[in-house]
Amino acid sequence: MGMTLTEKILARHAGLDRVEPGQIINARVDLVLANELSAAVSIGVMRSIAGADRVFDPEKIALVEDHFVPAKDAQSANLAKMMKDFAREQNIKHFFDVGRGGIEHVVLPEQGLIAPGEAIVGGDSHTCTFGALGAFATGMGSTDIAAAFVLGEVWLRVPPTIKIVYRGRLREMVFAKDLMLQTIGMLGIDGATYCAIEFHGPTVDELSITGRITMANMAIEAGAKNGIFHADAKTIAYVRERTSREFVVERADGDAVYQRVVEIDVDGLEPQIACPHTPDNVRPVTEVTREDIPLDQVFIGSCTNGYIEDLRVAAAILAGKKIASNLRVIVNPGSQAVWMQAAEEGILTTLAAAGCAVNTPGCGACFGGHMGTLGDGERCLSTTNRNYVGRMGSPKAEVYLGSPATCAASALTGKITDPRIVSAVGV
Repeated sequence: MGMTLTEKILARHAGLDRVEPGQIINARVDLVLANELSAAVSIGVMRSIAGADRVFDPEKIALVEDHFVPAKDAQSANLAKMMKDFAREQNIKHFFDVGRGGIEHVVLPEQGLIAPGEAIVGGDSHTCTFGALGAFATGMGSTDIAAAFVLGEVWLRVPPTIKIVYRGRLREMVFAKDLMLQTIGMLGIDGATYCAIEFHGPTVDELSITGRITMANMAIEAGAKNGIFHADAKTIAYVRERTSREFVVERADGDAVYQRVVEIDVDGLEPQIACPHTPDNVRPVTEVTREDIPLDQVFIGSCTNGYIEDLRVAAAILAGKKIASNLRVIVNPGSQAVWMQAAEEGILTTLAAAGCAVNTPGCGACFGGHMGTLGDGERCLSTTNRNYVGRMGSPKAEVYLGSPATCAASALTGKITDPRIVSAVGV
């Protein structure tokens, strides 16, 4: 009996010939990630461990300031300072300050810190993003991250795997975000609880690395332990451009045992909208637009859709036009590198000329902490990954989720809008 992709990676990292779902293992890790919020707790826990004076390997720790950047107050500044001081004390090479990094889940792949077959843990639930490159990656609590800082390994229960096979071709103005929203709508927010989601099929094989990143990022929204793609030639080329270190490309065995297999035909898929207040409350955009839903804010960015491809899509729709007067549009490129590329291509100028506010890279608006927080009664359409009550600010606000194309089209009309209509008529 064979193993799934996640099982193959975990077995190797546990030094075992095979593992099975439900088995408790100790697995070594190739990288441990923390941001200024999770690191603050992890550093304190590490200092309380007797004899734990040094991290296990300063080359295998990544610390990224991204949640309150630039610092919004003295408290957030002190959190950032604590992590920066820790990085200096421990000689941690991969420390990314504001202006040189961006959102952790965007920065690490583009900096060559993620490769196929690796095991990564992070103090943030969207660490599962890195499964897009064929790695096992999962979020953990700050206490577990503290132990990983010291030991270079974690204990975990091997997850069962759900195999999802996508067939068909995505139509115009339908993107990976729409595909993943549909998937979460089908599975439910607890439909993959503590499972690995293994993505398969010709549809996802055709996706760019960015599209795969978007899908892996949102695996946690179905409750998954991790989401993972097989590394193909496209993946290996992406990684090889960014690192020269060796890595192991694993593949699921042909006789691997899955908890279940889900088949999805995307030929008729239209843009999708996740309505308040859960990511699985998903409806086709044509159904939502019948309700004529006005907006107060549109947000484009985050670790889900803050990549150069996403900004290109938005800029193409907004070029030469003005956003509706009744709302604001906030754009957060995912990293400094994305920001600079967007500047070189004239995208930032296009967005600003349309009336968008372009921020420095960061997570602030996504979790309601900084630079894009919603007030009472406000309604936002966002490219982010969650829309729970209070996620982007006031618990009296409403958050809808959509693709960058849907967000940009809606920015022009001031209400939730089908991007295919805007594309067709040039609104």
